Amino acid sequence: MLDKKHIGHKFNAFTATVEAGKIRLFCKAIGEDNPIYSDEKAAKAAGYRAIPAPPTFLTALTNDDPDKGGLLRLLNVDIGLILHGEQHYEYLAPVHVGDRVTCQSQVMDIYDKKGGALWFVVSEAELKDEATGKLVAKARGVTVVRNPNAGKS
Repeated sequence: MLDKKHIGHKFNAFTATVEAGKIRLFCKAIGEDNPIYSDEKAAKAAGYRAIPAPPTFLTALTNDDPDKGGLLRLLNVDIGLILHGEQHYEYLAPVHVGDRVTCQSQVMDIYDKKGGALWFVVSEAELKDEATGKLVAKARGVTVVRNPNAGKS
């Protein structure tokens, strides 16, 4: 059983730089071949100030967290018991190569279903432009944790 005392827990903020090479690799991995994501001239011709980050790239950016696995350690959960349940994004401003983005995650809710067989941990990450302090995106995710003791007598 997960402890609801972790609701509201804020993880350490960290800052990551949006790099052109990481965007190229990300686009290759997802099959994105729009030249605005690899060619600065194409990006500027399309009205961007630099190469933009594709929308879901921000999740890759949050994976630069130097405290990887913080949620699993906080909850004391084995990685073999989790499943990524949901992901939602709210985009508030474009992010470009060279931008430095500060990420701050927080546990928003913890609840169970199926009589405690499954636990759901709702987390939200705020991503802010380091230079302006303005929010560029919010990412809300749900991690599903299977209770290995469910159904055992």
